[in-house]
Amino acid sequence: MHIKLKGCKVMRTNIVIDDELLKEAFSLSDAKTKKELIHEALRLLIKVKKRKDLTELAGAITFHEGYDHKRLRRTRG
Repeated sequence: MHIKLKGCKVMRTNIVIDDELLKEAFSLSDAKTKKELIHEALRLLIKVKKRKDLTELAGAITFHEGYDHKRLRRTRG
């Protein structure tokens, strides 16, 4: 069942959630309700899954000849 709320399409659902997982998630979040917690968890999952895996870049980056990352580190700060 889809319900239109504040310009967003939402789906109402009932799920069984492990009490211990829920308790731990609440301890790590500022969410006040289960709905807020689930929305936060879904946004975080999407963000993490969209992040490019750095291991995919192995061998894809080439540096200019003479590039000295250690010298640049010393000049910062």
